[in-house]
This record gives sequence, C-alpha cells and structure tokens, in this order.
Amino acid sequence: MYKTLLTLSAFIVLQTINAQEKKNRETDTIKQLKEVIIEGKKEIKYTKETSSTVSKMNLKELENPQVYNSISAALLKDQVATNFNDAIKNATGITRVWESTGRGGDGGEFYTMRGFSVQPTMVNGFPALNNGIIDPANIESIEVIKGPSGTLFGSSLISYGGLINIVTKKPKHLFGGEIGYNSGTYGSDRVTVDINTPLNEEKNVLLRVNAAYQKQNSFQDAGFNKSFFIAPSLNYIVNDKLSFLINTEFTQRESANAPMLFLSRYAPLSFNDISLFEKNYKKSFTSNELTISNPTFSIQAQMVYKLSKNWTSQTVLSRGNTKTDGYYSYLFDASNGTAFGRSISKRNGETYTTDIQQNFIGDFKIGKFRNRLVAGLDYYKSSIKNGSTGWVSNGAVTLHDGNDTGDLTRAGVDNLLIDSFDGNSNAENEVYSAYVSDLINITQKLSVMASVRIDHFKGKTAYFIDEEVNGQTAISPKFGLVYQPVLDKVSLFANYMNGFTNISPKEVSNIDGSNPRLKTFDPEHANQIEVGVKTNLLKDKISATVSYYNINVKDRVMTDPDNINNSIQGEEIESKGVEVSIIANPIDGLNMILGISNNKAKYTKGNLADGYVGLRPEESGPETLINFWASYTITKGTLKGFGFGLGQNHASKNKTLNRANIGTFEIPSYTILNSALSYDSNQFNITLKLNNILNEKYYSGWSTVTPQQLRTLTAGLTYKF
Repeated sequence: MYKTLLTLSAFIVLQTINAQEKKNRETDTIKQLKEVIIEGKKEIKYTKETSSTVSKMNLKELENPQVYNSISAALLKDQVATNFNDAIKNATGITRVWESTGRGGDGGEFYTMRGFSVQPTMVNGFPALNNGIIDPANIESIEVIKGPSGTLFGSSLISYGGLINIVTKKPKHLFGGEIGYNSGTYGSDRVTVDINTPLNEEKNVLLRVNAAYQKQNSFQDAGFNKSFFIAPSLNYIVNDKLSFLINTEFTQRESANAPMLFLSRYAPLSFNDISLFEKNYKKSFTSNELTISNPTFSIQAQMVYKLSKNWTSQTVLSRGNTKTDGYYSYLFDASNGTAFGRSISKRNGETYTTDIQQNFIGDFKIGKFRNRLVAGLDYYKSSIKNGSTGWVSNGAVTLHDGNDTGDLTRAGVDNLLIDSFDGNSNAENEVYSAYVSDLINITQKLSVMASVRIDHFKGKTAYFIDEEVNGQTAISPKFGLVYQPVLDKVSLFANYMNGFTNISPKEVSNIDGSNPRLKTFDPEHANQIEVGVKTNLLKDKISATVSYYNINVKDRVMTDPDNINNSIQGEEIESKGVEVSIIANPIDGLNMILGISNNKAKYTKGNLADGYVGLRPEESGPETLINFWASYTITKGTLKGFGFGLGQNHASKNKTLNRANIGTFEIPSYTILNSALSYDSNQFNITLKLNNILNEKYYSGWSTVTPQQLRTLTAGLTYKF
C-alpha cells in the first residue's frame, strides 16, 4: 500500500517537473484558458443544470418530469466530506438506516428514501456493487434520483424510492491536480491525490488518476476502518465523431465493525425507551481482531460514436467484482429487557456483475415536433458465490451493566466456528431488457415524455434461496408532462412512474402439510404519481423543486390468512409525501442548500396476523428530514479567499420496530449542527471542519438501534498545481 503511495508521489513530482519545463512553450491561448478556469472558481454553485444519466439523454433539470437532487464536488469540498454518508446527507429526503456490515451480497450502507430502503449501486448510470463503504475521492457529483425508476434502470439494483447514482471525475485537456491531507479526531488520517494530464502533444489521449488512503478509528472502545482507493480514467478522442472512455476503480478495505443490535421480531418488546442503549453508547461489543475485508474492482469501457448530426451511438461494457472475507456478528434481543445474544460467522464470498448496454440517442424533428429519444438494449448478469461458515453463539451482552460474556479474540472465535462450515452456494441471474424513452416538444413550452421497458429475468434472486425463477417478464411504463409558463425559468411537471421486483418461487402445501409443491409468482409492481414545480430564477441564482408524490406497491407476497403453509400475493403499501429542495447563490460568494421532506408510509393491505397492516414500514425511517448548509467565501479585499460554513441535519422520530403483535420502538429525533472554516488560494487550500458541534448522542436503525458518530474535528491542507 505504502509503495503504491510512494509511486504516486514520485509520479506527481515527475509530472510537476515536466509541466514546469513545458511552461515556456505554452501558447497564449492555453494561458488564457487556464486564467478562465481559475477565474471560474470564484463562483461555485451547488447545482448542475443538466444531466445525461437521469433520463439516459442530456436534459436540463427544468425539462425533466422526474425529480432528482445533484450533490456537486464543490459542495463536498466546502464541507470537507471524507465519507459517503456525510456526502449523501445533502440530498433531500434521504438518511442512512444501516451502516456497512461488509457481508456478502448486500454489505454496503443502506439508506431510506420515499419510504423504501436503497443502496448506492450505480456509477455513471451503470451497475457497480460494493460490499463495503464508498470512498468519495472520485466523485464529481451524486445524483439522487427519486421514485420507482424501473423503466430506464430495471429492477435488480434499485428501489421503489429511487436510486443513487455516482458520477465520477473525468479526464481534462490540461495538466494539473491536487494533493490533500486531512487529520482529525479518533485517529483520522486521509491522503488524497488527483492528477490530470494529457499523454500526447495532440491532447487527444487524456489520463486522470484519483487516489485516497484513509484510516479512521471508531468513537467507541473498539473498531476501525482502513482503506486504499485508486481510480484511473483514460479518455481517447479519436476524432470529432468517435471517442473511448475507460473508468476503473480499485478499493482495498479492512474494518472492524460494531455489531448491530437487533430488536426482537418474535416476542413482545420488553423495553420501550432509549435509556438502556445510552448507557452503552461508547461500547462496541467487538474487538479490533475481528476484522472483515472488502476488496472491490470495477471497470467501465464506453464507446461513443456520432452517427450523424441527429444520432449518437453509446456502447458500454461494465464489469465489477466485490468480495467479503472476515468476521460478521450481530446482537439479537433475548426479550428479557436487557440481554442480547451474539451470533457470529466468518463470511467468505464474492459477487461478479456484467452489464452490456447499447443506446441510440437522437435529437430530431418529426414535422414541427422536436423529439429527444433514447432506445436501448441491456444485458445484466450477476453471479454470487458464498463459502461462509455457519452461525454460532458467542456469549451475550447485558445492557444494564455492559457485561459481555463473549470471546472476542480471533483464536477464540475460530475455535467456536470449527465444523460449522455450511458448504458452498451460489446464485446466478440474467436480465434481458429493451427500452425506449421519447421527450416530445408539442410546443416550445409544452413537452410530453413516454417511455416503456420490457424486462425478462431468469435465475436465483439470492444465494440462500434454492429455487430458481425459470422466467419472469415485466413491462414497466413511464409518462411525464412538463409545461414551462416562463421558458427556462418555471416548470410545472407531472409524472407516472413504475418499478418492479422479480419474486422467487416458494415451497407451499395444504394446511395439513399435504401436497407440497413449488409455487411461482408474478413480478411485484410499484406505481408513482407525482406533481410539482421547478424554478430557476434571478439569473440562475435560485433554483427550487417542490413536489407531492404517491407511491402504491401491489402484489407483495404474504402468508395466506387461511393457510399458514401457503403464500399469496396481495400485500400492499402506500407511501406519499412532500419534498422541497432549494439551492441558492443570492450574492457573490454565498451558496446555500435547503431540503425538507415529509413522508407518510403504511401497509394498507395484508395478513393481519403478521402485524403490519395500518403501520409504518420499518425500512421507511423518520417521517421528516431537514438538511441545510450555507457557506460564504470573501471574494474581494485583503481577506479574499477566507470562508466559513454552517449547516444542520434534522430527523424526526424513527419507528425502527413497528408491529402490532410485537410493539413499537421509537428512536428519538435529533438535530446535528456542523461548521467549517477555510482559506482558498490558487496554490493551496486550508480547512477546519467541526461535525456534531454539540456532541449530540443520536441513533439510526431499521429494526436495529445503532449509535452514531460523536463530535469530530478535522483539519485539512490541499496543494494545487
């Protein structure tokens, strides 16, 4: 690892020397271009006016009938965001409910959005799984795309609430870069490198390399996270029509994670407030010997060819591999008011993904009607391999006194796991899809979007499920309407969107156990109706989105009320709410974001014996979320370059466990304040970031209760060249 960092450092030095030698040969045009770029940094807006991934074609936000939030690299730099969770908090209506477990298949962080859980599984609009934590070093922007989006993105990797797409940094035409170092509370150290350079005199072969090394200890009595990340990106511009782009990311990560505390799902709750957990806020109930590793690799190769003035071909091959190797444990409520039993396993597995897409993107007229259209074919394959041990008991924790009877040494746990190997298992699935989406301008101010996807799935949905889906076909439509009463300033929009989930067959039988058989199901569907307004006012100084949505999920599999041995489709969920997003740059140097969301979700139909009907789903998280950040940078005078920022994140109470036959456990509401000081010049940047100013104790959870980070102070220095 350190050799790699030294090699990168040597490369930076050599490139800097080389750049200096070439300085006198720079043309006046290039010099002027550099000056324009430097001058452009004075005004940083926390917004992107267009996106090419949200609708798989380049549209302005006001033209798009779908709602999304874009989190820019400039905002992350102002906030000194060194982890993905801090970055995503800037989007409206999203919060983390599960931290990364590192386990195979779904070990990444879980968030909740519009009432449904979601993981960050897309990079540049294509699949990119990760069983660990995403490093923000290579992020140009994060697009949080709202609502069921099965029409353009399928069903395998997204949620009914939406999806999280990471847009990575791309090569540029000039040599330059940054070296950064951050150090802070709990032994936090982070080194980042960003190098961009042309590889030939014609400047049509461009390379950009982003890298990061980070080590962070837990605020609890044990636990750490250590990672190395590198992301080379190569762009070859053959001519005005043809270009190739290759993006790669490598991550090596090792961590010791605190086990999550699961509340009982099988017996009535024996406690009803947070005080028992507050006594143990800084106890991890693990040790630094029990680590888990999550190496990850991904590559995206893209060819773009301009077929004509009106048509472009985009061909993309994406491959990914994420692994799990190490110890994973959890604590489960023993239903006696204080004790939690520990289960532990040594997880070993990996996931391979392949995605091939061919898109044809057009911008043309039929008569007087302008059409912007994407038509595509998509092939996705996922292969999950599991070779983990079984689960064994390893003592218990009593929260009233913090006592732990478990053996938290590696040797002790390995001894417990002897003869517990479950055997190898795997799951493969393939998805064949075709889709088309057309945005038609009826007039300059009125446009209509019509889209549809045909999706055919076969294989296993998970490695722990024996039954395979022989073939399920789903049709997913999407419609949108946009009217701009003031062109490019005010947009009234409405959308109808669809998402779906492929369901595995289940073993069922008659109520007396006779006639055992395999039962198949239709895909589960979610439909959203949304209306709202988008604005871009005062010469692009204030942009806002206000919307109301209603999502209905139907055909969920549930236990047959008349036969406990049978499963039927019929459970339903309704999730509705309001979201407000505002981004403002009212005066030179002042940038602000504000997000407010309120979500009402509940089971509207199901088996009453399951205890869910009429209640909020546990994955839905807090009903109300508010995020705010404002930063001001002095742009003139002797104090030019000095800046400061202040922000907050608020969440209402979270019903982390919510069942009529078990009880309801509420995680308290919280408000977290953050601040930053900075000085920025052409050559260097100095930052000081204080998170959780008031040292608030707060929690997250999804049938769990997990303490969150206490106050941290981070100082940073970045050298620019």
